[in-house]
Amino acid sequence: MKDINAIPVWVKTVALVIAAACPCGNLHAQTTAVNPKDTGYRGIWYMNQPSGDEYKYKYSGGLGTYCAKHQPFAVYCPKANKTFFCYGGAAKDSNRKLIHMVSYFDHKTGTVPRPTILLDKKTDDAHDNPVISVDDKGFVWIFSTSHGTSRPSYIHRSARAYDIERFELIKPTRADGGKRKPITNFSYMQAWHASGGGFICFFTKYNWPAARTICYMTSADGISWSQWRRLAAIEKGHYQISAAGRKRAGAAFNYHPKGKGLNWRTNLYYVETADGGKTWRSAGGEAISPPLTKSGNAALVCDYQSKGLNVYLKDICYDADDRPIVLYLTSGGYQAGPRNNPRTWTIARWGGKRWDIRAITTSDNNYDMGSLYVEPGGALRIIAPTRTGPQPFNPGGEVAMWTSRDSGDTWKLAGQLTTNSPRNHTYVRRPVNAHEDFYALWADGHGRKPSESDLYFCDKKGAVYRLPGKMARDFAKPQAINQK
Repeated sequence: MKDINAIPVWVKTVALVIAAACPCGNLHAQTTAVNPKDTGYRGIWYMNQPSGDEYKYKYSGGLGTYCAKHQPFAVYCPKANKTFFCYGGAAKDSNRKLIHMVSYFDHKTGTVPRPTILLDKKTDDAHDNPVISVDDKGFVWIFSTSHGTSRPSYIHRSARAYDIERFELIKPTRADGGKRKPITNFSYMQAWHASGGGFICFFTKYNWPAARTICYMTSADGISWSQWRRLAAIEKGHYQISAAGRKRAGAAFNYHPKGKGLNWRTNLYYVETADGGKTWRSAGGEAISPPLTKSGNAALVCDYQSKGLNVYLKDICYDADDRPIVLYLTSGGYQAGPRNNPRTWTIARWGGKRWDIRAITTSDNNYDMGSLYVEPGGALRIIAPTRTGPQPFNPGGEVAMWTSRDSGDTWKLAGQLTTNSPRNHTYVRRPVNAHEDFYALWADGHGRKPSESDLYFCDKKGAVYRLPGKMARDFAKPQAINQK
């Protein structure tokens, strides 16, 4: 089954690719290597900003599919009948050492192989998690991001179509003032491939000039890239999420007001392009000239700054009419705990003339993260850890499924997918072109102390499967942990 969120044909593309650095820091030529296999599926455990209270950190947990500004983590390929996915794995000897991992679920056999080890990112920072894309010919691309500029970023491409045994290290360049410049660093990568077109990627460049400047670029082949272009650099910068529809690509973003610190992020904005980034407009068609530099502009969806609310972006996709729907959460502040309740899950849906904004439910942490699905007949679905987990007020919880039959006007809890878990479930991710047998991917982890982290997926009905932590053979069937 194809989901309406499938990436279609529209235009030449935007993405980011990266040059490879050898240990001495010098760029080297493209290479191909046989990548080793791991003995099982283990996710990275990560924490950010100790808080000195009972919740321990601003956020923490099993963050192998972190963060919302990294997309996508999985792609279903009908020709191979496989869902290819990547994640932030952990080394055998440490759950804090980030290893980039690639694998797939074989829909014909219901099995997964031993995961492929792509690279050791030389960090414990889950902001360096990889993302995945698959091109028209079936080659698997992995974009290895970096948190800021202190570490290099990489791009790899599989040596063969629909295969993860060997990867090539790509040496990409971008246009820069009539010259070609190596691409060696990018953050918060979101890489989309359009059938018949190429890549379109949205990413972040630090201190260019804002602390977090959101950008885009395009490429027909993933090696030669267009000039970097800024989308917005308002005051201290932004977080963004993006998507590709049938005839457009777009991004939703918030902003960091000057003088408030980067933990404060507010307002909701949206921009789109129908010609591969040559021109931009609002959802209503008003022309926009990037980069945006003022908080009051035509891209503004809702002024949350005046309401004193933070905005945490979760997901964005396009409906049957190719109109954007944005999923996000609002709260009163960045610190964990009940003082910043309510944390309200919300959608903003473009109806053709205006944005329709609807509250869905609440949960207990700003970094609870789930995915939005657009399905036939105007139905919407959200799979997210909105139910309280074993570590309340830390990121994640128990995974639930919410559905709407009226394009998001009303919602109901369709079911709770996990119960009595020892660790919080976190960062539920929607595959591109999601197959009903592998509909979401996520990890778990203890919210308040380093722990093991398992990887999970669920089907459209809500049955949940754990990926094998230890594998005695080359292939194994994931373990069912509930029945639907």
